[in-house]
Amino acid sequence: MGTTVSRKRVRSVVLLPILFFALQFGLSSDAIAVDRPNIVLVFIDDMGWADFSCFGNKEVQTENIDRLASEGIRFQQFYVNSPICSPSRVAISTGQYPQRWRITSYLNNRKSNISRGMAQWLDPTAPMLARFLHEAGYATGHFGKWHMGGQRDVADAPLITEYGFDESLTNFEGLGPRVLAMKDAYDGQPPKPHELGSQNLGRGQITYEDRSLVTQSFTTAALNFVKAAERAGKPFYVNLWPDDVHSPFFPPKARRGDGTKRKLYHGVLDTADEQIGVLLNYIRENPKLRGNTLILICSDNGPEQGAGSAGVLRGHKTHLYEGGIRSPLVVWGPGLMEFDHDEIEPGAVNRKSVLSAIDLVPSLLKLAAVETDGVDFDGKNLLPTLLGEKVASRVEPIFFRRPPDRDRFYGIDDCPDLAMRSGEWKLLCEYNGSDAELYNILEDPSESKNLADKQTEIVVKMTEALLAWHQSMPPDNGANWAKRGK
Repeated sequence: MGTTVSRKRVRSVVLLPILFFALQFGLSSDAIAVDRPNIVLVFIDDMGWADFSCFGNKEVQTENIDRLASEGIRFQQFYVNSPICSPSRVAISTGQYPQRWRITSYLNNRKSNISRGMAQWLDPTAPMLARFLHEAGYATGHFGKWHMGGQRDVADAPLITEYGFDESLTNFEGLGPRVLAMKDAYDGQPPKPHELGSQNLGRGQITYEDRSLVTQSFTTAALNFVKAAERAGKPFYVNLWPDDVHSPFFPPKARRGDGTKRKLYHGVLDTADEQIGVLLNYIRENPKLRGNTLILICSDNGPEQGAGSAGVLRGHKTHLYEGGIRSPLVVWGPGLMEFDHDEIEPGAVNRKSVLSAIDLVPSLLKLAAVETDGVDFDGKNLLPTLLGEKVASRVEPIFFRRPPDRDRFYGIDDCPDLAMRSGEWKLLCEYNGSDAELYNILEDPSESKNLADKQTEIVVKMTEALLAWHQSMPPDNGANWAKRGK
């Protein structure tokens, strides 16, 4: 690039002296926060790796997501840190493995959480991305599914706002203001509420809404929050975490198709893309926000069997195979992205970089120039990769442990307990290292050719590292849990 200096580098050169000046002269973080990039994290529920049309879906056009992808980057080797909702949400919020916080499956009722060896909610002392940004002067809002405490009969969990958010609106899996769904099957019967005990918990105003409009409620709240932050001259961090496309599937009547599970799912996906698109397009079409906002869009885990699609990848939600833990990731930010590398340009597909949800927290904190006082994240700063400057991967392995109550699920009688991705290799095994499966994930993303018998040295080395990680984490009751499932 010769002597050309990019916009982002100029930003960094200018911003750091401003920060130093502010600290020297006692200015508040609010006085300088306006110069910091805005961040929006869209975390879709139970969507498969191949469900965006820009990732190969031929049955539904997710045109609003695709529009951002055409101006940003699609990452094909992005992993979430659990194949099920609650721990996946902990990881992307804290930059740490969810096992550290004893949340290893979905948070259920109090008795079930205890029996699986889990916490009742995420410890509010966890290193939350939202809190770091809030303390640095950001307006912080969470709109959508929470599922890190305050569901079923657990009414004494912390409010979402106790984790660093100024404002929140959630569903039945969180406390504070929330929207509960009314399920209309258009069969002549009255719509039925989808509450799962939330109506009995108190601690926040409840509004009932048609199931097909719940994501619209979250998007409207998020858009109003963004506009308020604009008026206040503050940068914003927004979680837009719809509980679509998770079942139960109740799309608008016109999008029910033939009423089969797959068609209903696609009707919900199509509607969610349209509703989320209201916020995405507002940012995209606003010149100031377009130049200073980073949007990240991904899924919390793989698809429910018979609903979404993981494409060529093996497995579904709850599995440690690729279909359960690999997520589509779209990153958009025209005013912040560099595309300096020969292999990356706007609309590109990054097929090489391996990164994980835990890497997002330190990366986004770096983007916002926020210090964390020595917090030991499991994630690594991969900001240059997210912004298109480099095609670099996480050097450290990514480790996984299955949900304790999912040893048998979706047709597999004995799901692997542990997994590890390191470079081109993927290892799966039991808690004691037995029944190893080894795949060259670059050559065999569908995990169809087990090479464990041919690559014994690699199996031994990876098993040792995987068991060491597993034993370093607080245990759950996975090894003693009675096998059950579908």
